[in-house]
This record gives sequence, structure tokens and C-alpha cells, in this order.
Amino acid sequence: MSAQARFLLLVSPLMEHSPAFDRAAALAKAEGAALHILAFDYLEGLATAGLVNEQALEQMRIGYVERHHQWLEDQARPLRNLGLTVTTEVAWVERPLQEILIRLKEEPMAVVIKALEHESLLSRLMFTPLDVHLIRECPVPLHFVSGAPHALPRKIVAAVDPFHHDEHYDSLNDRILHEAVKLATACDAEVEVIYAHDLSDLGAQEYGFGSGAGFFSSVAAKRLFDEQGQAFNDLAARNGIPPAQRHMILGNPAKVLSSYADAYNVDVIVMGRVGHRGLSRLLGSTAETLLYKMPCSVWMVKPEVLD
Repeated sequence: MSAQARFLLLVSPLMEHSPAFDRAAALAKAEGAALHILAFDYLEGLATAGLVNEQALEQMRIGYVERHHQWLEDQARPLRNLGLTVTTEVAWVERPLQEILIRLKEEPMAVVIKALEHESLLSRLMFTPLDVHLIRECPVPLHFVSGAPHALPRKIVAAVDPFHHDEHYDSLNDRILHEAVKLATACDAEVEVIYAHDLSDLGAQEYGFGSGAGFFSSVAAKRLFDEQGQAFNDLAARNGIPPAQRHMILGNPAKVLSSYADAYNVDVIVMGRVGHRGLSRLLGSTAETLLYKMPCSVWMVKPEVLD
């Protein structure tokens, strides 16, 4: 008998019940997984206050952590009443990323679930958010929840790019589709696969044209399009995706995926991710950029090797 899968829900220190709670609980119930809810507390002012002695500071820290843990227990109680195995923990940690990575080595998790923290572009350029650090370094799938009208996803889209040529990522598309189908099966949800491609950009790179206009006026356009279509259909077929659920759409991937998700009420987009020293292009852009452009939740799958 296989061991019960475990999901990790990372929650804000602000004691707010985000949609990530409901999504994590629904997924754990659907997949028969145990759920561990973890919050990291660290108040800079409290940690460095010099107006009280160390003993008083320690009592203040303990009191804050205890109040937060009691709040988490209040959130967990109704989930346990539904039959879920739920544990809660609050840790006083200044650098949560390192703590998360250590814990994932010691206590394997099937997925890390977290509410997406929307940051401005300027903020992301100046300070790398925890979400981006997790994309780059987390060794297990990541589920960023951004609004969740349905606690259990009803419509899932797998976003693939079967035409990149880096041998380290040959299996990434299959991993994306495997994860999407597995998720859809557990949730009894619809699953579709999209290859959003910017043909003019690929044409300029592959065939040496200085502009998209020269590419589209050539027979190379049809040849490249046919090659991409064949690669896409081969990928979908070997993963059991019927033709009616395959969509090859011309356009900027971020815009295509965002528009499709908005138009068709997509709950989750499953996509690949790479490390910050890895491929410069994934689905036409970086996973980090795509994350903040999607109107729905995102499930990110790592390659076999993160550079």
C-alpha cells in the first residue's frame, strides 16, 4: 500500500483566509492527500526592538506565534470535520525560502500550494518576491492560486511548447501533460492543451529573416507551421489528448493564454518552469512573466533538471 500523498499549503502571516485555503482543501480531499498548513512569521520591528529586554521580546514572539497557530487551527477544524488529515504549523523564520527548501528535502510533498502575491513590475525588478524564488528553486510542482471561483477546478488547460530544441527539456511537455491529466482526473475536470506560438518570431530565428514579413511571404512559413503542427499532435496523441481538445493558436503566448483563460473560464493553467539561468524562452516568454499575466490560477511543473 502506497504512503498517503502530502500537500503543503504556504499561508500569509497576515491571518487572512485566502482562496488558496479552499483550493488546497478541495484538492487534498479529491486526491486523498494529507494537508500541512505552514505559516512563517517574522516581524522586523518586533525582532529587533531595543526598548525591552530579551526575555520580554521572547515572550512577545511566543505570544504572537501562539495566536497565529490558534488561528490556523480554527481554519483547520472544519476541514478535519470533512475527514481530511490536516496539520498546522507556525514558524518564526526570517528567510522562509531556505526553510522551505530544507523542509522539502526532509519531508517530501506532492505539491506546494500558495496564494499568488501580485507584485508590480518595479517591485519585482528591485526585490525578488518569494513566489519567483520558488519558481526558480522549488523541487516539486507549484500551485499558485489567484482567485478561485471553484474550489475544485472544473476546466484545466495544459500549455506546452513542443518545438524548443534544448535537449535538457525534451520530457518537459510530457510532464506538463501528465500533471494536467492527473489533476483533471482527480477533479473530474475538463482538460485541454494549447500550443501558443509566435510564428513570425520563430521564423526570423530559424530561417534568418530580419522581419516577420519576409518569413510569411516564403514557403518556409508553411513548412515550419506543418512541422510544429506535427510535433504538437504527436505530443498530444501520446498523452491521450483527443483532437477536439488540442488547440494550436498563433500569437504571443502570454496574450493567447491569458485571453483563452478569460474567455473560456479556465480554472488552472498547467505550464513548465525553468531556473533563472535556464532557457531564456519558455512558451515564448519566461514562466515568471507569465505567472503575473494569467487571470486564473497556475500550476507549474519543473523540468527533470533545473539549471
